[in-house]
Amino acid sequence: MKGSAIGSVILNPYTDALMSLAQSQNLVDEFGSNCTDLIELLESSPELTQILENPIVKNADKKAILAKVVTDKIHPLMSNFLMILVDRKRIGYLSGICQRYQAALRDIKGIVLAEVTSAIALTEAQTILVADKVKAMTSANGVEIVTKIDPDILGGTIIKVGSQVIDSSLRAEIRRLGLSIA
Repeated sequence: MKGSAIGSVILNPYTDALMSLAQSQNLVDEFGSNCTDLIELLESSPELTQILENPIVKNADKKAILAKVVTDKIHPLMSNFLMILVDRKRIGYLSGICQRYQAALRDIKGIVLAEVTSAIALTEAQTILVADKVKAMTSANGVEIVTKIDPDILGGTIIKVGSQVIDSSLRAEIRRLGLSIA
């Protein structure tokens, strides 16, 4: 359900409300950092995600768990926002709301998201080179890079920026060579 149109109908208003609150309080960057921390927390703790999404668990218990886990790590207004999500039975959409908030923040700042897949971890110099190439390609103010390791590509990189994909992997080169021979 979270990836469906219903998810979008739910995610957009909460994301817009969070952004509006952040802008009115001059906390846009801090909320972005809080969203990053919350996404990482949810990804690292499937048990927490299951508890928050479980309709049988009482709202008071969900609030108590959230208070123990995140209250000291996030801004009090963000903490209040989480409690509103619990009250409205929308806390299961927290990860999606945070992801959309970060996308909106990137749009505001003119930053593009580049997903870089490589066979091995990129060095700092390689990461900077990729960021510079993406910046030149998109004319963006900045580039946020998310890296993934996939040994199956054999070598090189696959860079995805929005709907644009630049596949300079060894696997793709071998495939292209095979097609040209055939």
